[in-house]
Amino acid sequence: MKTEYDSVVVEPGRAHEEVVLTRVVRLNAVLTGIVTGVFAALIIFVATNWLVIKGGRVVGPHLVLLSQFFIGYRVTFLGSLIGAAYALLGGFLIGFFVAAVYNWFADLRQPKQAH
Repeated sequence: MKTEYDSVVVEPGRAHEEVVLTRVVRLNAVLTGIVTGVFAALIIFVATNWLVIKGGRVVGPHLVLLSQFFIGYRVTFLGSLIGAAYALLGGFLIGFFVAAVYNWFADLRQPKQAH
């Protein structure tokens, strides 16, 4: 006798823990992208504003190199917003891509189930 849980068919000899483990293998690519993007944006925003508040004769000589990749970025408050926007977009794309590739490999490894 087969039991159905949320469109997952559990066979008689198969433990429920095994079903749960196989269902958790996949990542939500959009959510992973959002979390990665927000984290990257927060890092750029905090690092830039930390250096702006700290001040000094030369502010952030290493961080200003991000302007090579992020057009319009400067080590200023406005620059921190621009850099955070770029980091949000780039982090989202990277997180989404990593999760999508991970899910693709997980699908290759997991045998297809008959419904």
